[in-house]
Amino acid sequence: MQEIKDAGLYKNERVIITPQSSAIQVENPLASKQRSVNAEGSKRPEDSKPLSVINFCANNYLGLADNKELIQAAKDRMDARGYGMASVRFICGTQDTHKELEKVISDFFGTEDTILYAACFDANGGLFEPLLTEEDAIISDALNHASIIDGVRLCKAVRYRYANGDMADLEEQLKKAQAQRFRIIATDGVFSMDGNVCPLDKIYELAKKYNALVMVDESHSAGVVGKTGHGVTELYNLRGKVEIITGTLGKAFGGSVGGFTTGKKEIIDLLRQRSRPYLFSNSIPPMIAAAGIKTFEILTRSNELQDRLHENTAYFIEKMKAAGFDIKPTQSAICAVMLYDARLSQEFAAALQEEGIYVTGFYYPVVPKGQARIRVQVSAAHTREQLDRGIAAFTKIGTVLGVLK
Repeated sequence: MQEIKDAGLYKNERVIITPQSSAIQVENPLASKQRSVNAEGSKRPEDSKPLSVINFCANNYLGLADNKELIQAAKDRMDARGYGMASVRFICGTQDTHKELEKVISDFFGTEDTILYAACFDANGGLFEPLLTEEDAIISDALNHASIIDGVRLCKAVRYRYANGDMADLEEQLKKAQAQRFRIIATDGVFSMDGNVCPLDKIYELAKKYNALVMVDESHSAGVVGKTGHGVTELYNLRGKVEIITGTLGKAFGGSVGGFTTGKKEIIDLLRQRSRPYLFSNSIPPMIAAAGIKTFEILTRSNELQDRLHENTAYFIEKMKAAGFDIKPTQSAICAVMLYDARLSQEFAAALQEEGIYVTGFYYPVVPKGQARIRVQVSAAHTREQLDRGIAAFTKIGTVLGVLK
C-alpha cells in the first residue's frame, strides 16, 4: 500500500450526496476528516460544507441517471413485482420483466436473442469459456477492457493479440489462427480510455475472409455512437450482422447496473446453459429491468438526447483543442485530455474541483505508464453554460500548471 501511495497511484473515493447528474454536490474532504475526530457528531465546520460541482466524469452519456420516467418505472415495478429475486435465473429467478427487457434489447440491436447479467463485466467474463475449447482461438484487440481480458483468461482457447485498431496486424493474427478450429475476434466498440471507435467494417470483412466470428463490447458506444445511438453496428451499417454484442445498462442506458449479451440465438442458448456468472449470480432486480425497458422506450420514440450529446461533444472538443490541449482522436463522447504524468493528472483534477469541475485523473494501471490523462465524458444533460465553465476552468488550470504554454 505504501508503494502505491509513494508512486502517486493511490485512488481516493469522493462521496456524492445528490443524485447523479450533470451538476452534483460532493462531500467536502474536510467533512470526512471531521467525522473521524468528532465521534459525538456535532455540526460540521463552515469550511466543510458540500461542494457544488459540474460533473464531467460520469458514464451518464444521455443524462438518464436521474430521469423521472425511469425512476417512476422502477417504483411502479417494485410495487408490482417486489424488491429482489433472491435466486438465480434457472431456479426461480426469472420474471416476465426479465424476458421483456431481453426482447427490447434484441429489438434495439437487431439481434435474435439476449441474455442478462448482473454487469457487463460478468457478460464478458462468462462469454468465452462456454463457447470455446483449447482447439479454438480468440483474437483480441490490445486495448480491450479488463473484463474481456479476464474472460479470455478463463478460457482455454489459444490467444492472439493485435495492436489497437491495426487491421494489418489483425489479418496477420487471423492467418496464424487458421491452425485452430473456431475463431472469435473480440473488440471494444469504443475504447474507454481513448474514445476511439473500432474499425468494425474492416474487422467484419476480415472475419468473413478468415471464417471468424465477431464479438463487440458496446458498453461505451451503445446509446452514443451512430446517428440514432444504436452503436458501432449502426455506424458501419452492420446492424444484425455481428454474431455477439455485449453491453451494459450502467452507462448511457440509465446508469444503473446490469449487463447483457445479445446476438445469435444458438450462442445465447448455450450461454444460458453454461455461462457461470449467469448460472451462479442472482437475477437483476425487477425495478432495474423495468427502468431498462423504459430507457429503450425513450430512445426509440425520439432522437433528441443523442442529437444533443453529439452537439455537446463536438463543441467541447473543438474548444479544448483551440485552447491548446492534447486531445486523443475520438468519435465518441469521451475526450481524453493527455497529461502523461500520474501526479500531474491528480493535481490537475484536484485543482479543477476547486474551480467547481468534477473530473478524475487516470493513470497506471488503468492506462499504460506514462499515458496519464483526465478523461472528460460529455453528457446530453450538460448545458452550453456548463460546457463553457468546464473549458474555462481547464484553460485556467492548464496555464497555472504549465500544461498550456
